[in-house]
Amino acid sequence: MSPQSPQPAPSSAPSLTEVETHGVDRIPDADRTATPLDLFRLAFGGANTFSTCVLGAFPILFGLSFWQGLAATVLGVVAGALILCPMAVFGPVNGTNNAVSSSAHLGVHGRVVGSFLSLLTAIAFFSISVWSSGDALVGGAHRLFGLPRGDLSYVVAYALFACLVLAVCVYGFRFMLLVNKVAVTSASVLFVVGAIAFAGDFDPSYTGVFTDSADTATRSLFWPSFIGAALIVLSNPVSFGAFLGDWSRYIPASTPHRRVIGAAFLSQIATLLPFLFGLGTASIIATKAPEYVDPAAPDFVGGLLAISPGWFFLPVCLLALIGGMSTGTTALYGTGLDFSSVFPRLSRVQATLLVGVASIAFIFIGRFGLNLVQSISTFATMIITCTTPWMVVMILGFWTRRGWYDPDALQVFNRRQRGGRYWFAHGWNWRGMTAWWVSALLGVLFTNIPGQFVGPLGDLANGVDISLPLSLVVSAVLFLTLLRVFPEPRAVYGPAGARLARTVDMPVPAITGPGAETAEPAPVTVSDGG
Repeated sequence: MSPQSPQPAPSSAPSLTEVETHGVDRIPDADRTATPLDLFRLAFGGANTFSTCVLGAFPILFGLSFWQGLAATVLGVVAGALILCPMAVFGPVNGTNNAVSSSAHLGVHGRVVGSFLSLLTAIAFFSISVWSSGDALVGGAHRLFGLPRGDLSYVVAYALFACLVLAVCVYGFRFMLLVNKVAVTSASVLFVVGAIAFAGDFDPSYTGVFTDSADTATRSLFWPSFIGAALIVLSNPVSFGAFLGDWSRYIPASTPHRRVIGAAFLSQIATLLPFLFGLGTASIIATKAPEYVDPAAPDFVGGLLAISPGWFFLPVCLLALIGGMSTGTTALYGTGLDFSSVFPRLSRVQATLLVGVASIAFIFIGRFGLNLVQSISTFATMIITCTTPWMVVMILGFWTRRGWYDPDALQVFNRRQRGGRYWFAHGWNWRGMTAWWVSALLGVLFTNIPGQFVGPLGDLANGVDISLPLSLVVSAVLFLTLLRVFPEPRAVYGPAGARLARTVDMPVPAITGPGAETAEPAPVTVSDGG
């Protein structure tokens, strides 16, 4: 890093019961006391949950055998982790969340794209956590205490659980970090206990529906089902793309990038634990209680309780409670944080409550008014197709800028100002915006998840879903091409200049608006952080 004035001594850590006051403003150096291990705990804890088990069951629900499902799961987790992990560096570099950091590549106003994506993701995964955890709690209480499994029981369970998650998010980062520290260890232990509970019934030779004796029409659906299952799995790590900066912004800027990236990557590889638990138990359900994996009305949670030994009912309930809390808080916290800047009249707490109420409404509509499985898979598809090209633009932008940003100019939107290095054309960088929306649109058009969601062009590849590789390639090629053909202002690049991009000399618009009359701090130059 470039020479700076001596950093202030670290302030004492706030109490867990003290409501966090930081919004998306740059975290002061004195408050950056988190480590890459904390990032690992939050990212892994947010996925080491019962809701991830539900996603892990999808390969079996799509008709794959255990080994086919294992291949799809590993493919989805590894590919998703590789796409995700570079997104962890923006937080330490800029001290703010990833949506705000995207101002550098999409423009001061274009950063709302990241806010939209985080909202979409938060609603989807907050809902999944409440659905799966609520169902498990009601089912476990039914088996243990005879609690009726009517709609009223589910309504009460969903509402209580959602409000509990919302309360943790209101208190903020440190309370959420405590929850995830507990969740990482306890949920892992419970998954191991679960593996012991089901070891006697597990048979890896489960064949699925794509057998040699299957008819031609069924066999023709194998690759669409395999790719669709892998994409559902991949949606889990990709869903963290908009959120990693919410947590990594508390990591000091001097932390080597490889440690931050490594923590994010390993956090997703570790999620193979809940994914494989869901895959293995789903194969048992398909053998012993096939009515629960009926494509017309699948019920993984009900099936899991149906095949569980009596002594495992309580661990299932604990797993649902602990894991659901972890997923729900990591999904909801960041979106409330970001929307407090999109709607300046709302504080972080008020924005969190607003997003939470909207998510709770979606939970009840999706559970009682729509097809639950289709709701999950459709939202997961939208997350992949819309978020992945946005992440590509961010990662390539970081690379072409050599990791150099102006933290003060990133905050122009949040302060309701105008101008600065990232103003571009009236607050929009149409290069990044074009690469994003064209790739996202193509992804949606070419999506093909059998029986769930098929885009208008989804059948052009013989029913195989090519939406992800297409959107990845198009976003990368289009963005880099636009940077060459229509060069950005030289001012958005650091002293070392651009990498693989052309620049043009243009004046930087002065920052005007509230607070602009004060002296602007010098931009922080951040090295590649080897």
